[in-house]
Amino acid sequence: MSLLQTIKEALESLTTNKLRSGLTMLGIVIGVAAVIALLAIGAGVQNSVTDQIAGIGTNLIYISSGNQQSDVRNVKPLTLSDADALADQLAAPSVLAVAPLLSGSLEVSAGKEYTQVSITGVTESYATVANDTVSEGEFITEDQVLARSAVALIGTDTAEKLFGRSVGVTGETIRIDGTPFRVIGVLSTKGGSSFGSQDNRILVPLTTAQKRLFHRDNPDSVDSIQVQAVNSTSVASAMDEISQILRIRHRIEAGEDDFMLFSQDSILNIAESITGVLTIFLGAIAGISLLVGGIGIMNIMLVSVTERTREIGLRKAVGARKRDILTQFLTESILLSFLGGLIGILLAWGLTGLIGSIAAASGTPINPSITTSSVLLATLFSMAVGLIFGIYPANRAANLQPVEALRYE
Repeated sequence: MSLLQTIKEALESLTTNKLRSGLTMLGIVIGVAAVIALLAIGAGVQNSVTDQIAGIGTNLIYISSGNQQSDVRNVKPLTLSDADALADQLAAPSVLAVAPLLSGSLEVSAGKEYTQVSITGVTESYATVANDTVSEGEFITEDQVLARSAVALIGTDTAEKLFGRSVGVTGETIRIDGTPFRVIGVLSTKGGSSFGSQDNRILVPLTTAQKRLFHRDNPDSVDSIQVQAVNSTSVASAMDEISQILRIRHRIEAGEDDFMLFSQDSILNIAESITGVLTIFLGAIAGISLLVGGIGIMNIMLVSVTERTREIGLRKAVGARKRDILTQFLTESILLSFLGGLIGILLAWGLTGLIGSIAAASGTPINPSITTSSVLLATLFSMAVGLIFGIYPANRAANLQPVEALRYE
């Protein structure tokens, strides 16, 4: 019997019981759709996270106080003096800009409106290092940092919460932890991210934050320092220069660092690794539904073998070989899973489109991305499920004795 004839007979057999065949395929449809949709969501999350991190720049270096990999007990805090030393072009030629930071969360009010906002004390160099711009007004200047001015830049979400608008708020007054600040500008929208909203924040001069908002044991200390290397290829040399300068200033030996360095590339690699594992995990969970669908196929094929016992006996009596019977039932099983896979692919396209629309409407930067590899993986896996779970019923049908099959009632 030719392959084309086998497929034709398999289709005729499946269409004889359309409802049963449709319900049998349902498990495969749901499984394939779930695998493709969840892999697409995982890929969308990965792209979103990596794009946001890469958008800041690949030549950034983050410095934090303390080191979990070191046993140093007398940890010296990072200070403004450290930041000034790192900005010395003679000592650190691979460093382009340095931005010390002091941050915390405080209550902010304007009139009768109150909200809890992330406050960050920055210098004028922060705009360059963090790639921050303003949609109106001006960024914090060096004079304002030196004068400890009570001025603030606010995010668009913060402006909406406090004033009900994000334009025309320059010149307004807000109170941060009870202290009045004049709004000098609104930060450009950056949108939400996996790390929280980038538009619900306030920037103030670093010296003002030290004096009026955040009180540390060392009045010159900062929470962290962000450094921008000259370019992405000079990140390694910049990290070496930073380590050398801080070791000298903190009077420590190599291997006893009381600070930690992270490059943007390392953070990007970690994020890709985490989201990659998440994507595989989601796909594996969805794959379980495909196995359930395979069990459904095996169950129905066993029922079909029982119902068609006399037909099998008649075929064998007129010359059908064991291989022909085996091929026929395997073909039916594979066709069930293949057709279910095709419908599942179409359902997955619809699901990812719906999820993308919901994410866009809610302001979540996730764009589910269906890849060719995920479609091929789900389709081939579904056909493999049909083949594997169809072997036992097909083999059982092929091993029936003609005389016993013809006597079956």
